[in-house]
Amino acid sequence: MNINDTLKYFKALADETRLRIAIILWHYELSVNELVTLLNMGQSRISRHLKILTDAALLQARRDGLWVFYRATEESADRSFLEPIFNKISKDAKDDLDMAARIIDERAMKTRQFFNTIAEDWDELNREVLGEFSLSNAIQQNIPKKCAVAVDLGCGTGEVLGKLLEASQTVIGVDGSPRMLELARRRFHESERKSSQLSLRIGELDHLPLRDGEANFACINLVLHHLSDPQIAIEEISRILAPQGLVFISDFTQHKVETMRQTYGDRWLGFSTESLEYYLANAGLSPIKHTIENVHLGLKIHLLLAQKNI
Repeated sequence: MNINDTLKYFKALADETRLRIAIILWHYELSVNELVTLLNMGQSRISRHLKILTDAALLQARRDGLWVFYRATEESADRSFLEPIFNKISKDAKDDLDMAARIIDERAMKTRQFFNTIAEDWDELNREVLGEFSLSNAIQQNIPKKCAVAVDLGCGTGEVLGKLLEASQTVIGVDGSPRMLELARRRFHESERKSSQLSLRIGELDHLPLRDGEANFACINLVLHHLSDPQIAIEEISRILAPQGLVFISDFTQHKVETMRQTYGDRWLGFSTESLEYYLANAGLSPIKHTIENVHLGLKIHLLLAQKNI
């Protein structure tokens, strides 16, 4: 790194508020409004500091519909220079980082409350989006033969679990909503055989209630766009997959249907192919099949099968 780059960084960070913002966003991705709340400052002031930090290549912005999120620049060759500095200073920014962590936790709590509230209507809401397209059939076509353990992450009311039970010896359903899991349990309670094959577990997708290498096949369907950090969830999926295990991911392509936030609790307005492949590569997963399906409301969904690297 040359002296001009060093001076550029130090000039951008030579302000207490900008330094606080840089440290916070080194650890978390937050929206402008969340930073306004955290720092208790006006939006115009926060936006001015964000521009200076972005112009200095310390931050990168991600626009998602009407929302803009900021985080530390990930691909910079100078991270190795900045990392020890920020890690050391972070010890003195505990209050800011604790507040940022609470904001992330509140996001997860609001998502959980949303799904508890709409659990009874969830299957119908899904049909409004998917129309005649059978996502569960698409998943079933990608389950490996003689699958020992299959997992549905964010299993909801259990519609996909039925297909997994037909093709697997043991099926695990994970969801963060107690109400969703209760409806899934009711779906299978009359079948003694299926009930013995099925384990329903409450848990968050960034900390899955499964052992390392426990699953041979996992699917996560129209769930990633509800998460604060999809990368962490995909890394968790890689952890619980056995070597050469498969994961099937279905989620929206990038779109601008802002009403999806209010109606379906969406946090991300879909993903580009490049972003999904980036998440997978970081988690040690390799795509082996990828198609895109048109659904209702002018939306499209990725159907992506990936394998855990040896």
